[in-house]
Amino acid sequence: MWRAGIDIGGTFTDIVLLNEENGELKVIKVLTTPKNPSKAVFHGLRESGIGLDVIRMLVHATTLGTNMFLGQEGLKPPKVALITTKGFRDVIEIGRQRRPELYNLFFEKPPPLVKRRDRYEVEERIDAWGNVITPLDEEGAKKLANDLCRRGYDVVAVSFLHSYLNPSHERKMLSILKRRCPKLDVVLSSEINPEHKEYERTSTTVVNAFLRKLLSGYLEKLKQNLGRNRFKGELMIMQSNGGVSKSEYAIERPAAFIESGPAAGAVAVAYYSRLTGDGKVIGFDMGGTTAKASTIIGGEPTVTTEYEVGGKVHAGRLVKGSGYPVRFPFIDLAEVSAGGGTIAWVDEGGALRVGPISAGADPGPACYGKGGEKATITDANFLLGRLGKKLAGGNLILREDLAARAIRELSDYLGLEAEETALGILKLANTIMAKALRIVTVERGQDPRDFVMYVFGGAGPLHGAYLAKELEAKEVLIPIHPGVFSAFGLLLTDYRVDEARSVMKLAEELDDDGVEGMIRELEARASKELRELKDVLVNPSLDMRYKGQAYELNVPWKGSVDLAIRDFHATHGRMYGFSSPDEPVEVVNVRVSLVGSLRKPAVPRTEAVRHVPEAEGKRSVYFEDIGWADTLVYNRSKLKPGAALKGPAVVEEYDSTTLVPPEYSLLVDEYGNLRIGLEVI
Repeated sequence: MWRAGIDIGGTFTDIVLLNEENGELKVIKVLTTPKNPSKAVFHGLRESGIGLDVIRMLVHATTLGTNMFLGQEGLKPPKVALITTKGFRDVIEIGRQRRPELYNLFFEKPPPLVKRRDRYEVEERIDAWGNVITPLDEEGAKKLANDLCRRGYDVVAVSFLHSYLNPSHERKMLSILKRRCPKLDVVLSSEINPEHKEYERTSTTVVNAFLRKLLSGYLEKLKQNLGRNRFKGELMIMQSNGGVSKSEYAIERPAAFIESGPAAGAVAVAYYSRLTGDGKVIGFDMGGTTAKASTIIGGEPTVTTEYEVGGKVHAGRLVKGSGYPVRFPFIDLAEVSAGGGTIAWVDEGGALRVGPISAGADPGPACYGKGGEKATITDANFLLGRLGKKLAGGNLILREDLAARAIRELSDYLGLEAEETALGILKLANTIMAKALRIVTVERGQDPRDFVMYVFGGAGPLHGAYLAKELEAKEVLIPIHPGVFSAFGLLLTDYRVDEARSVMKLAEELDDDGVEGMIRELEARASKELRELKDVLVNPSLDMRYKGQAYELNVPWKGSVDLAIRDFHATHGRMYGFSSPDEPVEVVNVRVSLVGSLRKPAVPRTEAVRHVPEAEGKRSVYFEDIGWADTLVYNRSKLKPGAALKGPAVVEEYDSTTLVPPEYSLLVDEYGNLRIGLEVI
């Protein structure tokens, strides 16, 4: 039997298949079909020669949620209504006092997801301690339910004040809605996000309401197509937190799956860092459309509990206040528009620019010969000889004449040679990508000189050495199958379920047994999704803050409130440079993550015997300081552990190409990874 990981990107669809009996891996890379993503999936599976009837588990990463909020054509949002406590109808429109563009007098907040005419109020009130002040007006609720059913809404989101402490009114509203309109889908804030902060809780609930019908329709269609092709296995969906879940859970909480593709890459980096023993690692994924960066410390990715979907990105940082808040655990990533297909252009002032627009898969870079006429990062690498003529094992043949013509249009305008223009494109792209790398290191209080860079994605290994030089990182590691590494990460994940509940009490008011009771309650709720698994790890934690602060830090629970307070002070000092041990500390939320272990692919380890490998050939490659130089070209499949070589060199493989600049050297480690550094061999 086989397991499959499928990652649909903006330019390529990557598929990795694992034979669970002998550990054999098959990797497939095909161009994405944007108008019908599943078309590329089935094309790639046919190319693999593996029938769907022998695939036991299929793990899928999707960007469907992100695409809908960014306005992708063909994705029609459902008709959604919102019911709130009387007087709180405009919570999602008022939002927070964040201004993502502080000095822009013409800035406009993103429009509310639910228009005012689709927002309704019900008489009820629960106070900040969970006490009922005003009972739910059941007659008014019944009348409203009849109206909503008659108006043809697809989904209704219900978010009552302080329902995270006492959900009784929301549950009564659900019962009333279901009795009068059984087919209506209802989303309760107390079930989706039982935490304080009214705006964020309501926003998270509304985002889930919008995505639920869309994701359920997409997954249902995918299941039908898989079934018609004799697939009888289990369909799993990658979450943004780095775990996977069954498709039914994905439909229940679709907002937890918005950043599933990039998260898989971070999971793969974490797994490999544990194998190699690299304690501090930067994961850098440069695909065809974007480049993503993450940090993995001690074998674990950095995780944040809040994200904004549909927001603006500035230099890799998601601009707070520009999108719609979603409160679920997300692997902390910085993303920039600098992939292989990112377009270079000249602005009105005559300066060369790169991005943010991408040529995507259709028409793609000019050298693909599919109708693209604008120069891209891929065209620049190809023109300079850094990229060979064949991609994806020869499935895509690049055309030098088309790349040269696209670059020449820019160079003629700039008054430069074509090589200088191409080199300028790559240097600009590296500068843009270095910003994302600094965001996940320097801006998080980490020194990049302490890190090893794990570089992957179809385009990443061409740029890894230059980015490491920019950041002064210790070393670059190119893992096996770098071009499909995120898809490989889908096979390295575990089941994961996250639950939380609000506490909002001073730490000194809590006792150890009380906290343990809340943890057991959350564990029981989460374990319903993992009841079939035997090996389940429970990770409890507390969200804590100094009294009066607006935001909190997450601290692992070690069985003692006193220990949690001590760890909070230490974490605050590490994050912000100071702590205040005399200040009272609040416990805001209790969280529990349940992780159910899945079988991982075995990564073979072979003793590294130092030797000089034989090159497959040579070609002329352009470098900044030495111009055109004869450069040896190696086939990665023939580089055994211990192989050592000096730059300049190019290493080619089915799914990616690695560049070793003149001053660098390369060593193949015992796991088959390529390690690039400045050390003399």
